Amino acid sequence: MSELLNIKNLTITPKAAPQKLLVNGVSLTLESGKTTCIVGESGSGKSLTALSIMSLLSPQLAKTSGQIMFQGQDIGQLSNQALREIRGKRIGMIFQEPMTSLNPVLTVGYQIGETLTVHLGLNGRALKEKIASLLEQVGIPANRANSYPDELSGGQRQRVMIAMSIACEPALLIADEPTTALDVTVQAQILQLLDTLKTRMNMGMLLITHDFGVVADIADDVVVMFRGEVVEQGSVTAVLRNPQHPYTKALLDCVPDAEGKKPLKPIDYAWLNEIKASIPA
Repeated sequence: MSELLNIKNLTITPKAAPQKLLVNGVSLTLESGKTTCIVGESGSGKSLTALSIMSLLSPQLAKTSGQIMFQGQDIGQLSNQALREIRGKRIGMIFQEPMTSLNPVLTVGYQIGETLTVHLGLNGRALKEKIASLLEQVGIPANRANSYPDELSGGQRQRVMIAMSIACEPALLIADEPTTALDVTVQAQILQLLDTLKTRMNMGMLLITHDFGVVADIADDVVVMFRGEVVEQGSVTAVLRNPQHPYTKALLDCVPDAEGKKPLKPIDYAWLNEIKASIPA
């Protein structure tokens, strides 16, 4: 395995309030062919961390420190033109909401084809054949290339997003909660599809989720975030079997068991006060 992504001490703040740390000193690594899951509740900084890799942060936000190394290159220092050569080609991304990420007035085939034309120069028959192949890879009949997003189900739209993200066979795939709003059966199908594609293409995958069930199914390593900071990280086996941080333990207590016998506990933040009290003034 070779190191694909290395984030060191990433800090993100609002430009209008630089003292407010939205992401604070985040560091993580990802190897080719492996899956790292970032897990945490809403507002913990998961998506901001992912968007910073692609330099897609809102203009109101700023990366104030940190280094993002991708395939040995500091991509945080690249120009917009250089980044456009990477986005979609060497790094693919699946965004949270396929209905809002897809253009409703363009066919899904056209939208998949844009990436292939821009990055690979495909057109004509070769382009149509590649679009058909990608749709079939993600389990959608090739003739649906002429469909509009509103003619597809939520699961089908998510598969179209996956087809777009893998079109150029990227080295890194970022999946930001790819199973949001899908039913349990479709969630399992999407996760299995992502894992199969990752193995086939030897991609590294950075997957963002709220769900430790997803982590257990697909991850090699896990990063737990809370209030913009990494509170625990390690192999999925080590973290799930022997969590060290109170927040990780609290998240795991929220996961139901298969028999439905385990009592679910709301997250108790009493431990946060204990940690604050232990820090010298």
